Amino acid sequence: MRTAKLFLGDLRLQFAYGLHLLYVVFTILFISLIYVLPPSWREQASLLIIFTDPAAIGCYFMGAIVLFERNEQVLGSLAVSPVSPFEYMVSKICSIGVLSTAVGCIIQITADRNPVSLPFVTALFLSSCIYSSAGLIIAARSGSLNGFILSTVPFEIIFTVPAIFFLFGWRKPWLSVHPGVAFMEVGLRGDHVLVSLVVLFCWTAVFMICTHKIVKTLFTARGGVIL
Repeated sequence: MRTAKLFLGDLRLQFAYGLHLLYVVFTILFISLIYVLPPSWREQASLLIIFTDPAAIGCYFMGAIVLFERNEQVLGSLAVSPVSPFEYMVSKICSIGVLSTAVGCIIQITADRNPVSLPFVTALFLSSCIYSSAGLIIAARSGSLNGFILSTVPFEIIFTVPAIFFLFGWRKPWLSVHPGVAFMEVGLRGDHVLVSLVVLFCWTAVFMICTHKIVKTLFTARGGVIL
């Protein structure tokens, strides 16, 4: 019950920060970009945009929110409240994940004209959770917004480049354990959708465990950041 209230509170705060408006703007831009491309390119283009933008944007939004809360000493206040680090983590990750998943589904339906399946929605949500978890971990280790942005670059490269190679035909068997490749396999409706979902669940669990440890440290740490 408390987690649900935190989740709804995070959605309201994100609305107050204008994140919903940014998502609307990005969605319109992405759909317009896809329609400019030839029809034969649209499936790959929509998957690439859905994977690298709505999901990835959650990483930066998460980082900005956590840095702001650190600067305002919100986490110190939460540390003496009944809210647990796990509840804080779940509400943050799920609130960003829901927005990213909604945007991705809208792009898929509108631009690619393909129906949205349950495996696709699940894969998109899990990918967003991984991105958001990474954003929270990196933000916890960063002392400024600029430092956070720079620190996300290695993660973005490692997480997205193999997936892009897979999307455009470089499909080595060992890539199947990569979370980005697993998302692409589901999006392309390949032969190993179930295995890919299991891979995404496993990676999400790993990132959530790491994030939980970081959040517990944040709840006891002090000090602001440079915005």
